Amino acid sequence: MEASCCETCRNYVYDEDYEYYVCDMDLDEDEMYRFLSGSTDSCPYYQLDNEYLIVRKQM
Repeated sequence: MEASCCETCRNYVYDEDYEYYVCDMDLDEDEMYRFLSGSTDSCPYYQLDNEYLIVRKQM
């Protein structure tokens, strides 16, 4: 799945210590560079944060 924006990723979480959003995955040096430069088009860790997915399974 192609990631176009970190804001829709399940791994993009708010860090209360730093008071901003961070990627929750353990990224290596190259992946961190891509994350910080904003080129996350082919992020291997992207997961759509679909909160309705759980509701659909319960029905």
